[in-house]
Amino acid sequence: MTYIEGFVAAVPASNRDAFRHHALDAAPLFRESGATRIVECWGDDVPDGQVTDFRRSVKAEEGEVVVFSWIEYPSRSARDAANAKLAADPRMKEIGASMPFDGRRALIGGFAAMLEEGKAGSTGYADGFLVPVPVANKEAYRAMASKAAAVFRENGATRVVEAWGDDVPDGKVTDFKGAVQARDDEAVVFSWIEWPSKQARDEGWKKSMEDPRLKPDQSSMPFDGKRMIYGGFEALVEA
Repeated sequence: MTYIEGFVAAVPASNRDAFRHHALDAAPLFRESGATRIVECWGDDVPDGQVTDFRRSVKAEEGEVVVFSWIEYPSRSARDAANAKLAADPRMKEIGASMPFDGRRALIGGFAAMLEEGKAGSTGYADGFLVPVPVANKEAYRAMASKAAAVFRENGATRVVEAWGDDVPDGKVTDFKGAVQARDDEAVVFSWIEWPSKQARDEGWKKSMEDPRLKPDQSSMPFDGKRMIYGGFEALVEA
């Protein structure tokens, strides 16, 4: 299945256009190196959480917006080969020297897709999630996610992807594990739901939340929902 390089970053709102151009400049290099799809999404409906949230995950400062992004590869070996190639590419070094955000606070990691429903295509809006899941509950989580994906697809979502933490390094300032306060026996899941537009997303969520199949049973939840991070993002760049 698809291998995902996931990113979350804090970008000054005033740098939106600069970030978009930065992403557009980098996208062809990723494609040349083996990536099949690059999507950059700009924070739009990113709520504060009681325990964790996207803003805290990247230590976002006043005036900064959270960006949720991913790069898709055919496999981990393809991702690894691409990263090695890009590290030696002087064009990427030049792009990296002028990043319009603080890369030290960015979350970066590799995730193996465990569920893919729907085909990749033009995305107008995406819901992004970070979830801490006990390793022992992987199959229970997959079963729950599969049931939810069917409901979202019935209500307008074009694609649902759940990706299991595979190469998620510790960071000096921030990292995916710290974002969801992951314990030693937990993996981080990076997931998203794609929609044609924000209107379709809002209508789809309303219908989905009224569906009895999504009524949560707290006694059998395979993860701690209080530490789940979620938010809505406008698609900014798709290549």
